[in-house]
Amino acid sequence: MRIFTPEEQKFILDHLQQDTAQLMLQAKRFAPLPVSELVQQIKARQKAQQKLPTWAKHPQTIFPAMLSVEQSSSEETAAFKAGLVQGPTLVDLTGGFGVDSFFFAKHFAQVVHLEQNQELQEIASYNFKLLGAENIQSIPTTAEEYLQHLDNPVDVIYLDPARRGQSQERVHLLQDCTPDVLGLLPLLLQKSKAVLLKTAPMLDIDLALQELKNVAQIWVVAVQNECKEVLYLLKSDATDSPLLTAVNLTPHKEAQLLSFTKPQEETAQVTYAEPQQYLYEPNTALLKAGAYKWLSEKYGVNKLHRNSHLYTSQELQPAFPGRIFEITAQPKANAKELQKLLPDKKANITARNYPLTVVQLREKVKLKEGGDQYLFATTDLHNKPILLLCRKAGV
Repeated sequence: MRIFTPEEQKFILDHLQQDTAQLMLQAKRFAPLPVSELVQQIKARQKAQQKLPTWAKHPQTIFPAMLSVEQSSSEETAAFKAGLVQGPTLVDLTGGFGVDSFFFAKHFAQVVHLEQNQELQEIASYNFKLLGAENIQSIPTTAEEYLQHLDNPVDVIYLDPARRGQSQERVHLLQDCTPDVLGLLPLLLQKSKAVLLKTAPMLDIDLALQELKNVAQIWVVAVQNECKEVLYLLKSDATDSPLLTAVNLTPHKEAQLLSFTKPQEETAQVTYAEPQQYLYEPNTALLKAGAYKWLSEKYGVNKLHRNSHLYTSQELQPAFPGRIFEITAQPKANAKELQKLLPDKKANITARNYPLTVVQLREKVKLKEGGDQYLFATTDLHNKPILLLCRKAGV
């Protein structure tokens, strides 16, 4: 790892708002500065301004290759997950750039950060000290090597396995990740009181439950209604019905959390109805968590179809966790009819359980994206494809 000179740091900060491609074209102007290397730092800082503001704000922070920045947790998700566990000691087996370790260090007396890529480990270690996280010990080693030599069990082991194959393609199954979570599971539970595992949203939760078996609790975490990660708390004495919590993090507001169990979902009394006055679209975290029938029972709303996961009611249910719309029309999928209803030829289209994709439907009805009208394409309780034209409730 190389520490940048004051002149190099000044170049980075002076050009933070500039187009990096243009900077590269003008590289000769700034000789003998290593412009290519400095531009990589600028690109990483630009990416980090929203995702990692703590790192981006410090003028001496060093960033690794862009892929490591892209793969790191955001500060929002890292701060949330750090509050889920606590104790004297946590080991982050797959530390990477160190964002998760940094936030865990606010809840643990001692955090051990492991990273097998020595350059990345050195960068993370340097930044920890720069940012005042003195209770993090950073070690350049593998998860397997560290666990073999760990004599006394720690309070929590955290791991976010790499989800890239040998050709850098994305993978989602646990057995395709590095390190091998399933192979290490007995050792993980032996060497800790609890294991917190982060997986990609694409991994099927039911499949993960079958393979992990020791799941005590699950959190599905979304940021501004975009699902980002799924967290599994593993314990040796876990029961068969872990609590599932859907989390939606939004700026400047308290996290929206809703919890249920699989048995509650399976036994919930769901009702169905034709489209009524209001339409409800659940938050993505709830959909990923599998809260389908339970939502109908808990909030007194009716499903449109078993597989649509859209809900309706005659009376407004303002507490519903998601977007709420007022249905203004039920047009046919006909360009002329829709364009009479939408003279500016714009609508925000969503397709759920519908024969056409959003792109195909948009082409068929000749509507552009945008505006303040919402068009839902779905299937009703009679298995008939329908369109619902809506506006946001209360607007």
